[in-house]
Amino acid sequence: MSHKPKTEHENNKLHKRLRHAVGDAINDFNMIEPGDKIMVCLSGGKDSYALLDILRQLQSSAPVDFELVAVNLDQKQPRFPEEVLPTYLESIGVPYKIVEEDTYSTVKRVLDEGKTTCSLCSRLRRGILYRTAKELGCTKIALGHHRDDILATLFLNMFYGGKLKAMPPKLVSDNGEHIVIRPLAYVKEKDLIRYAEIKQFPIIPCNLCGSQPNLQRQVIGDMLKDWDKRFPGRIESMFSALRNVVPSHLADTELFDFAGLERGQTLKHGGDLAFDSESVPERFSDGLDEDEGEVKIAKPRKVFNILDNRAKG
Repeated sequence: MSHKPKTEHENNKLHKRLRHAVGDAINDFNMIEPGDKIMVCLSGGKDSYALLDILRQLQSSAPVDFELVAVNLDQKQPRFPEEVLPTYLESIGVPYKIVEEDTYSTVKRVLDEGKTTCSLCSRLRRGILYRTAKELGCTKIALGHHRDDILATLFLNMFYGGKLKAMPPKLVSDNGEHIVIRPLAYVKEKDLIRYAEIKQFPIIPCNLCGSQPNLQRQVIGDMLKDWDKRFPGRIESMFSALRNVVPSHLADTELFDFAGLERGQTLKHGGDLAFDSESVPERFSDGLDEDEGEVKIAKPRKVFNILDNRAKG
């Protein structure tokens, strides 16, 4: 006997976990509405492949209709395999657009040799994607950032930017014209790595431009991986904190009226208690019962549940 049945069981559990994590994020933040045309930004990395794959599954069964169009920005990096994404997208029958813009030459011309190119490249890429979404008549822009990306951004802003700020699951774009959504907001990166192996996505390396890695983000990423290994549950607890913000116990005078505090005033989150007992909401567990695979619904859905099967007839 082989280990195949056990492997298939584990793969099934992973697939359900990802599907429900994405569905929960979509429901919680009302990311998808009837008639939406969603531009899925496809880089060729594991995250954006998984995003497109899971959204396609939900599209086929969801109780509402929405469109998907995959968009890749070919930035003319040396050795970029131009045929990979069109071949893949045609094989799965997804409408797509490849946008060709030589941002690589622009970045290399503007920045000194050896400087990290990621921030400038990202700004240029963002503007092009906003323009493309408008040209295609898309109502939403879907990005492939996952839970670990969101937490890394939180610590980057705290350590290097002096702000308590992360990467939101849903927000208005920089130019104010689009709604940006991150349906993978509840998904663990290690689950995406495994999913990409199972699905055998044709991954395109992200270092084709030859730029130095973003060292600050790498340090934060290594820190989170180390914590996840040594302190089980810490990552889940930190992420749940992003959904449980207490302005009265921070120090931002624009978020809370500290100057107007009076004796006898009752505060929503209590008085001067510095530390709460540890508890991770069930919402941020895997979301599946270990034996039965049942979805644990924490609260009523808003508008509709993307995980409901499409009504027949």
